[in-house]
Amino acid sequence: MGTPFANDRLQAYVPLAISFSSNATSSVPAGVTIVATIHSPTAYAFSLFDSLTMLIRGKVVYFGQTGPAATDYITNLHNQHGDSLLGPNPQQPEAGAASAKLNPAEWMVDLFTQADREGRGAAYADAYNASSLKQENVKATDALAQMCPDLPTSVQAELVTRHETVTPWWWGLKTLVKYRTTRNYSDGAFLGARIGEKLLTGLLILTLYIGIGDDFAPDNYINMTAVLFMWVTMPAYGAASYVPAIVLERSLFTRERNDGLYRVVTYLAAKMFDELAINLIVSVVIAAAAFYAIQLQGSFLLFWLIYFFTLAVGIVLAYFIAALSPSMDVANAALPTYVSTLLFFGGFLITFDKMPPWWKWYSYINPLRYAWTAMMLNHFESQNPSFLGGETILDYYGVAGQNKWHNLGYVVAFFVFFLVCAWAALRFKQHQKR
Repeated sequence: MGTPFANDRLQAYVPLAISFSSNATSSVPAGVTIVATIHSPTAYAFSLFDSLTMLIRGKVVYFGQTGPAATDYITNLHNQHGDSLLGPNPQQPEAGAASAKLNPAEWMVDLFTQADREGRGAAYADAYNASSLKQENVKATDALAQMCPDLPTSVQAELVTRHETVTPWWWGLKTLVKYRTTRNYSDGAFLGARIGEKLLTGLLILTLYIGIGDDFAPDNYINMTAVLFMWVTMPAYGAASYVPAIVLERSLFTRERNDGLYRVVTYLAAKMFDELAINLIVSVVIAAAAFYAIQLQGSFLLFWLIYFFTLAVGIVLAYFIAALSPSMDVANAALPTYVSTLLFFGGFLITFDKMPPWWKWYSYINPLRYAWTAMMLNHFESQNPSFLGGETILDYYGVAGQNKWHNLGYVVAFFVFFLVCAWAALRFKQHQKR
């Protein structure tokens, strides 16, 4: 039983299609039914099938024999609805020599494709449901069900679907990395969107704040806290460049998932490898240049790790919002709006002790709070000078007494949280059907 879809005109490799059809019809034992989906078959390959199912948007518009029975039904269906045919029935004697050479499969697919585009698909599905052909199919199906005994338990166990795909996760990951990652890494637009923004913002911060990190004069304290704050906020805004990676691939992802090529976790792991592998290298270079040019204090390792995992949080956050959003416009509006709210509760624009109690809770679920706190502790813990009102600068901003590595751990935890959210959104949120 072949199933050409009216909304899918992918060209099949003709020798393969003919070989499969010929072998299938000649080698299987009697009583075995083969169900196959074939896209735009040749006239010969189509003639090897006994029965045909045609769908428009998932609804059956024809199920019956191939050959003249199918073309006659479709011709009558069009005549009943007063629709014009795309040429005469190729399997009628009066069609003429030229029309008789037409591929009946292409003729039928073209007719139903046109009907779908003109909004007549539902009417054709209703016509089939009310037809005598449908009633005959129901009776034949019931008769076959009564004739066939229950399958043995061993056969039923073999037919049970245990997994959403037969492809092992490691093979799917290997294949995606081998072909998609290598293609992306050779694409200038892909690399430019991910490297260019970081180089530009890194160069801006480096040249604007160059050499201020070891100047602990009172009039420079604000400058030092500001550069640390900007260092953790820029990656959050840069996350917008990762939104298209999910939205633009949505149709491809839906089709490949429905075809059972990989699991969601495999797809997400491949995407994360794409992004994190390149950011691992780029972040080290940019962080080293900024850290030593600005002459910041403390551990470079922590400085780089905070930068890298803040980037990682931005990536999975962008994936999460993109997977939830129905369109690119919605995702591009939602992501910067959310990131902007985080800035107010990071501890720099307003100190934690000055936040109203009805808003203070928001600072605790803000990854930028913990990233900036770790940066402040890393820079000022060896020299914690007096600031306003006799308080030290760490006391003034409410971060004194905390552990910088613990705050790094909180940032990593946000990465894991948004990664799980991105997986859940990709797994359960469906914006389109196949």
